[in-house]
Amino acid sequence: MNIRDKIKDKILDKLIADEGEPVSGEKLAKELSISRSAVWKNIKALRDEGYMIESSTNLGYSLVSSPDTLSSARIKAGLETKLIGKDIEYFKETESTNTIAREIAGSVDEGTVVIAESQTGGRGRLGRKWISPEGGIWFSIILKPKIQPVHAPRITLLAGVAVAKTISTYGLEARIKWPNDVLISGKKVCGILTEIEAEMDLIDYCVVGIGIDANVDTESFPEEIRQNSTSLKKELGHEIARVEFVQKLLSEFESLYLKFQKEGFPPILEEWREMSATIGEWVKITTQSKTVYGEAIGVDNEGALILETGEGRLEKIVAGNCEHLRRGQGA
Repeated sequence: MNIRDKIKDKILDKLIADEGEPVSGEKLAKELSISRSAVWKNIKALRDEGYMIESSTNLGYSLVSSPDTLSSARIKAGLETKLIGKDIEYFKETESTNTIAREIAGSVDEGTVVIAESQTGGRGRLGRKWISPEGGIWFSIILKPKIQPVHAPRITLLAGVAVAKTISTYGLEARIKWPNDVLISGKKVCGILTEIEAEMDLIDYCVVGIGIDANVDTESFPEEIRQNSTSLKKELGHEIARVEFVQKLLSEFESLYLKFQKEGFPPILEEWREMSATIGEWVKITTQSKTVYGEAIGVDNEGALILETGEGRLEKIVAGNCEHLRRGQGA
């Protein structure tokens, strides 16, 4: 985000904070240490983005209405978190929020969020392309947990719980497919990609990328993923207020993350198990070295999936691609 965008966001912050009451251009210029001309240019830029801002020679500028954008000012205006989302970097379009988050992680505070209206190079697990059109919710959270790299999968499971619990507040039953998908009616509505930078025994930072098909038309998706995808809009029959959803999700994520830091992983794992779509299913797991079929009978304290194969052998899977199958299929 360049300096001009930061100033524009600060002006929007102040207009939102005053809840429609006029703010004088002189006051804005003085508080932001910019010229009156710069204030006017940024007001014009906000209008070009769809913000309806009235102006009066005597009173100043007042915000009348806002477009459906995920700007940092709009999200932070109703956000009550202390850590997650305290700082938000907003982009109209970017290649990948995870890429930007990794680039800035070493120089920003924990809890910083990178969010975009669309991504041109969104990534899923195993290098897969993630379709990220406008109308979705695409963001990354920068965390700096004092945990060993081997425990990083716990953060992915925590994120899944946060997303599923947030979706449930809209009257939808969300289930979590191991290790990183959230489903509604068996179809994918959210994917999570966790990436870390670590020393031998300690994580330097962790980037949790979350992509949600919110107000997205899944009929426009490529045929190979269309039949297994859904959106919040499709399931509800109407669009959602994306800003409100993000605010709810960041609050839920913070609550779970603070619980994780204070009480450890067991309470989070218990919630994950209750919302699991995978435990009890016959699955195909593909790892870098092998393919395993079996019944998913549980997840251990490290977030690894435990399978019982058709031969009665137990397999512990730390990482891999999971497909739900009909029982006995592929065995």
